[in-house]
Amino acid sequence: MSSTGDKVKGMANEAVGNVKQGIGKATDNTKLQAEGKLQEKKGEAQQAVGKAKDAIKKGVDKA
Repeated sequence: MSSTGDKVKGMANEAVGNVKQGIGKATDNTKLQAEGKLQEKKGEAQQAVGKAKDAIKKGVDKA
């Protein structure tokens, strides 16, 4: 997957995770809150991968 694709997927997962956490809090559903937190962290990791790919590509392009 491209760096842009990783970052976009990461942002989407983060957003969905935040929504799940909010719904979980509103409905007092701890399982949904936990799922949301996990999905948010997954999104953060995907974005980090995308940023790392960008950094590597920039480094290779300079060489």
